[in-house]
Amino acid sequence: MKVVGGQRGAYRPPATVPPPLRRGPVLVTAVFAALGGAVIPAAALPGLWRIWQLYAMLFGAVAAVGIVAVVAVSGWPTRKTAHFGALAAFAGFALWVLSRPLGLLTRLDPWQPADTVAGFTDWVAAGLQVVAVLGFLVVARRRAHPWPSAPRRVAAWIVLFPVVVAVLATGVAGTVAAGEGSTGTAASTLLDDGPGTFEYCRPDGIPLAMDLYRQRTGGPAPVVLFLHGGGLVLGNRKPGGPGALLAGSWSGPLRDELIARGFAVAVIDFRLAPAAPWPAPLADARCAVRFLKANAAALAVDPARIAVWGSGTGGTLAALLGVARGPDTGQYAGQDSTVRAVAAVAAPAGFDLAGLDPLTRASVLMALGRSPSTLRAASPLTHAGPGAPPFLLDGGRKSAEFATRLRAAGVPVTEGPSSEREVADFFAAAVG
Repeated sequence: MKVVGGQRGAYRPPATVPPPLRRGPVLVTAVFAALGGAVIPAAALPGLWRIWQLYAMLFGAVAAVGIVAVVAVSGWPTRKTAHFGALAAFAGFALWVLSRPLGLLTRLDPWQPADTVAGFTDWVAAGLQVVAVLGFLVVARRRAHPWPSAPRRVAAWIVLFPVVVAVLATGVAGTVAAGEGSTGTAASTLLDDGPGTFEYCRPDGIPLAMDLYRQRTGGPAPVVLFLHGGGLVLGNRKPGGPGALLAGSWSGPLRDELIARGFAVAVIDFRLAPAAPWPAPLADARCAVRFLKANAAALAVDPARIAVWGSGTGGTLAALLGVARGPDTGQYAGQDSTVRAVAAVAAPAGFDLAGLDPLTRASVLMALGRSPSTLRAASPLTHAGPGAPPFLLDGGRKSAEFATRLRAAGVPVTEGPSSEREVADFFAAAVG
């Protein structure tokens, strides 16, 4: 018997350190997924902080724990750190479930700042967290030794390498999209500084921004409101960067041509699907028109001469402002959202699921769902009738049929491919 502390006792072997886990493709995939799932909400923290600091601190704490777990499992890959990584990733996923599907964080939607460029960015973060949880749990259940043969390791990397790349690319794209909404000049609620970036509406506690471009001299100017494309799922108001790339056509030359002719040009962000279901983007566009009318004096614009121009599904929203007489409720009571002219470029005039290619069909389902009533309500073709302002239509699904119905109702319609100068001529003639 061995004497321990002056007394006889049983022999106690020295404690052994658990052997490290292999840094194989499954562990690497889980690490990249957990990192992306944590960094995406972290990138949107500046925007969330401007809305409500309590939610920002909560999301920041969960993101910080997730990043610490990634560092721990990357540097010391043991079963304990793998379990820690799985628990941290699950906490991030649980926060998404509580705030989005369950809607228990009721003051406002804390994921909205991350969804300003792509309306499904929060789903990307949640999906990455699920991949991370599963990956860490699989790694933790494996034996650390013996190491597999070199051919088996090479084969595993070959099989899972596309998955690793896809997870990494998804995390990077989600981080860029989430961070894009937090960059640039913050929207101001003060209107006495002249043209700039303003908060034009705050639906459900979410501030929405408008950029106003115009000449610094002259009296009240007619204004053209621009609505970006992107399938109601992608894009933002900015003239450059990821949001502009995803939004499709954003014609800076047309903006400059209009400004040179004495117009003001307003460009807005609006809520995106699936984060904000229909009719949220149309309600935001209506609110933007009411904002311009309610603050016309401070903005030096003419409330009686407001037109709207959009590309892609932004053109669809523009057309709906012209033909759909919806309710004007919410902010700026006493104002309406009627406009004097509409230009819709490459804008779908009707939504149905028949005859669509798979990508377009998926976009429509994500933006509008499959309810026939919603698809009809979102289609300008459904609302074509008398009393609409002059239209310029430049392509788009069912655009010709829409033009025919407008003409039958006595609405002036201009069709065909149009240059920037021709579109500016149309607004000058229709709005003056």
